[in-house]
Amino acid sequence: MALLAQNPTETASWKALQNHFEEIKLQKMQNLFADDEHRAEKFQIEWQDFFVDFSKNRITGKTVKLLVDFANEMNLAGGIKKYFDGDLINQTENRSVLHTALRAPRGKSVLFEGLDIVPGIQEVKYRIKQFASDLISGNIKGYSGLEFTDIVNIGIGGSDLGPQMAVDALHFYKNHLQMHFVSNIDGDHIHELLSKLNPATTLFIVVSKTFGTQETLTNATTAKDWFLESTSVEALPKHFVAVSTNEEAAMQFGVSQTNIFPMDNWVGGRFSLWSAVGLSIAIAVGPDNFEEFLEGACEMDIHFATTDFNQNIPVILSLLSIWYNNFYGAETESIIPYSQYLDKFIPYLQQGIMESNGKSIDRNGKSVEYQTGTIIWGGTGSNAQHAFFQLIHQGTKLIPVDFIGYSQPLHGNVEHHNILMANFFAQSEALLNGRNLDDLKSSSENWFATPYKYFEGNKPTNTILIKKLTPKSLGALIAIYEHKIFVQGYLWNIFSFDQWGVELGKELAGNILSDLETRDFDNHDSSTSSLLKKFNSDRMS
Repeated sequence: MALLAQNPTETASWKALQNHFEEIKLQKMQNLFADDEHRAEKFQIEWQDFFVDFSKNRITGKTVKLLVDFANEMNLAGGIKKYFDGDLINQTENRSVLHTALRAPRGKSVLFEGLDIVPGIQEVKYRIKQFASDLISGNIKGYSGLEFTDIVNIGIGGSDLGPQMAVDALHFYKNHLQMHFVSNIDGDHIHELLSKLNPATTLFIVVSKTFGTQETLTNATTAKDWFLESTSVEALPKHFVAVSTNEEAAMQFGVSQTNIFPMDNWVGGRFSLWSAVGLSIAIAVGPDNFEEFLEGACEMDIHFATTDFNQNIPVILSLLSIWYNNFYGAETESIIPYSQYLDKFIPYLQQGIMESNGKSIDRNGKSVEYQTGTIIWGGTGSNAQHAFFQLIHQGTKLIPVDFIGYSQPLHGNVEHHNILMANFFAQSEALLNGRNLDDLKSSSENWFATPYKYFEGNKPTNTILIKKLTPKSLGALIAIYEHKIFVQGYLWNIFSFDQWGVELGKELAGNILSDLETRDFDNHDSSTSSLLKKFNSDRMS
């Protein structure tokens, strides 16, 4: 069954929120804290190793009630059920959205077109576990009998960003195998990597749902040609594996049928790291850690599906985002993880969030007249403090921030970690309170500089404090943002799980590639034609 297709701005609850916004939009969070000594306790959620503080937001108890009323009027609970039940909620592609089934526990039944898909998922997971275990132990060897030392994942988009982010984030748990990722079609990228590798000890994982993605297949072919320079075609199947739905194309490329790991059409690319796309994760950190990673996401799925909205982490974060995007007019959100391990977490979320909810047509096929997807950006703390925090503190734009931090360091360096986390807590406190102008006047010897040191605070933040960065907690953290994507898209009445906007550029790139070969550049607008002619002239000189 289809999702409810309701313009959110036409609901009574949206109008109530608009009226409420007019009432409180000038209130300062500093005053809200001063007036209620128990405020922090009222806006906190504690779940397993997660502690979420959302008290530093421009909200009152009434705000949360009205936001939950809005979710209820839009029948969010019904939408969540369809999401988990495998209904065809990706209607423009006539697909279910069942990445959650990939982390479902053994014994749970998830029906798709009348068939339970969990046994098939478990079978693929078993194959991943066996392959990863044999590779790590050295039971799987290259054509020369040497054990593998380097693994290269070749993909793009969700076939690269997800596994690369997870492998980087879980680097503390990695084994002796060196994991590399190639995605960019820029030939310098793959050639720089290949120059450092030994063909006899390198395994390539080609990840492409259709086994036809231009960037992935071009890079894979370059890797194949490099490999064959010093080996033979007979050695190829020992050094190339594939993750794809297109078994025939993978075999034609040279991959052995036994080394093709399947994926399904009900898994969107940007949500696919839980599937066979996560093979590189299982290899890098071991199958047991990969299983814990899936388990963490599964437990967050249960929290999301069963918890009342006012204590539901993904729902609360989604509603707050809508509050700022649609009522305060904030166009961006910043995400700041205080862990260098999460350096790739921001670009991963940029793809997941902006590719999903960057839509301007609603589920009725009409142009929306309200803001949908937010722009996601950020960086790791404390580096980000020395890069762009000035804009957040004293700039003219309202930028809600999610701070993500961990109570325990992985390497046990308490001195470093205390300094890191002191900055973590200080930044949200500074964004809340700002600097008082009267205090500055009374303490300043440089009267001219006084106004420039002032800032009002009242900047909204969420703080997600997690006990420790583990495979399980990382899985849960990713699942929080996945579900946030779904909730926002559902409430905005858009389809989150297609990405038609990126297709036109791909089609035009194919046309231009042909034009570069024929040197016929006159079938474009004058700007593009001029650029192509200049490019052709430069490359021929």
